Amino acid sequence: MNQACIAVAVVEDDRITREGLALLLRASPGFTLTGAFGSVEEALARTTTSPPEVILLDLHLPGRSGAEGVGLLKQRYPAASVLMLTVFEDTASIFRCLCAGADGYILKRTPPAELLSFIREAVGGGAPMSPEVARQLVQLFRKLRPDPLATECHLTDQETRLLRLLAEGHNYESAGEQLGITVNTVRKHVRSVYQKLHVHSKAEAVSKALRSGLI
Repeated sequence: MNQACIAVAVVEDDRITREGLALLLRASPGFTLTGAFGSVEEALARTTTSPPEVILLDLHLPGRSGAEGVGLLKQRYPAASVLMLTVFEDTASIFRCLCAGADGYILKRTPPAELLSFIREAVGGGAPMSPEVARQLVQLFRKLRPDPLATECHLTDQETRLLRLLAEGHNYESAGEQLGITVNTVRKHVRSVYQKLHVHSKAEAVSKALRSGLI
């Protein structure tokens, strides 16, 4: 397998959609399909030819739902980014999946070229999200009442700006460019944010910061 290719797995119960995604990935230079599964259970039971770097996970699945499957797939493939796929802009489901560790949330009507771009963004450390979904999420968090964490975690201005950029979908490189700092400095700030917020992933940090009114 070409090492330059991004390894992607698909978990989708609709056969036509699953085969369409599989065909797109096989036909697109720079991508390789490691497996196409009809359920979370099937994805966990079957051994892929190589660990995926990105998992496209349908939200509404038979058996375990996509929201339930996020954590299980993260345990199986801890280095993989999990991008949720759905036809609905369901704010509650978006929030539940992101809290469970999802790295992005994409509508199924996303054009193929944009979907491939989202996959590349995820591999680069970004948190891709369809614009419609991002708007709903922002509206949701604006309605939430900040908790005491907002005054207790003592994030620096630079850390707060970095969190905002990550919430907007920037990866470490583009966030560093916006802030005028190196990628290594971005990583240093991210580690500090993790310690202050008591989290272990970018998705958790962004979710907790939004929920707490920090950004």
